[in-house]
Amino acid sequence: MNGLWLVARREIVTRGRTKGFVVGLVLSAVLVGALAVLPRLFSGPDSFTVGVVDSPALQSALAGAAGNAGDAEVTAKPFADEAAARKAVLDGDVDAAVVGDRRTLADGEVDGELGALLESAHQTAQTQKQLAEAGLDPAKVSAAMRVTPLEQVSVGTDTRYEGVRTGIAFLLVMVLFFLLLQPSMYVAMGVVEEKGSRIVEILLTSIRPWQLLGGKILGLGVLALANLVVLIVAGLGAAAATGFSADLPPGMTGIVLGTLFWFLLGYAFFATMAAALSSLVSRQEEVSSVISPLTLLIMATYFVSYFAAVEPGSPVARILSIIPPFSTMVMPVRTAGGGVPLWEIGLAAALMAAATAGMLVLGARIYERAVLRTGARIKLSEVVR
Repeated sequence: MNGLWLVARREIVTRGRTKGFVVGLVLSAVLVGALAVLPRLFSGPDSFTVGVVDSPALQSALAGAAGNAGDAEVTAKPFADEAAARKAVLDGDVDAAVVGDRRTLADGEVDGELGALLESAHQTAQTQKQLAEAGLDPAKVSAAMRVTPLEQVSVGTDTRYEGVRTGIAFLLVMVLFFLLLQPSMYVAMGVVEEKGSRIVEILLTSIRPWQLLGGKILGLGVLALANLVVLIVAGLGAAAATGFSADLPPGMTGIVLGTLFWFLLGYAFFATMAAALSSLVSRQEEVSSVISPLTLLIMATYFVSYFAAVEPGSPVARILSIIPPFSTMVMPVRTAGGGVPLWEIGLAAALMAAATAGMLVLGARIYERAVLRTGARIKLSEVVR
């Protein structure tokens, strides 16, 4: 294993020190962090200004109604008479105005959330007024009517985090697509570079072909895994800093670990395939054409994963999440969406592990037979035979 690790360390040091890798890593982390922060920045609390005419009880009740509504902020602005309040509504100084306990003035329709707040405050103010007129203590009546709410138990799929899960699924689609495609391209270009410059002939005098291939895949895989970990840490850190982590669905640890697991299997499969195909040519100009089957396969996996993010329970998504290599991207997306049976995850993992092992054996054989043959492009069927 010493030879394999020497090659891997060389790939890590050489590629990890390049400006492109460092800048790309920083920009990716900033982008993911921004995606986690922006929803919180642009979804601030709703703010309303309400004019009040001849109703001090309503003015005090508005603050309590806003507090019970959550993050909404309501500012009550008193007016001397209805004419002044009407003018303020038309001028846009207030969102609405309440005149006594009779009516609400608005320029058009009242905002739905504001209308609910005004109705709640009106009910509270009028109830307290009527209780006082009947000689009853409003505080004691409120205490007597305060009961423990019913516990809500869902007997179906929990839909509270459906929107957040969909957003996580879409983010996983993009991250896994780029982190599977880009390192595989690096592996292919590295193989052709060594073969075209004849450096591989010197290297293979000291190490075996499987060590050179395995070290290259391992080294670039470590960098890709580090990139994925940085993105996850950046996203979760930004979510925690902005308080958005409270809105994340339960089971995030499983989603993160599952993403890492599927990424490792997918990377080993596609990177080995890239190395095997690229060993058939000797010039960089031929790389894009020879690895076109790999590119098309990753693109197909990406489009299926995108569909699975929208419809995680569809038959197409369920079937392809089990079939290799689609499972490397579709299954983590379905898992992020929730509701995936454990037996499907286990079956998909077993099939993908077997497919990855088979690709490693086949890819190593193709690479060993083709990497020393320079000149014209070699036919895959010839090498396999």
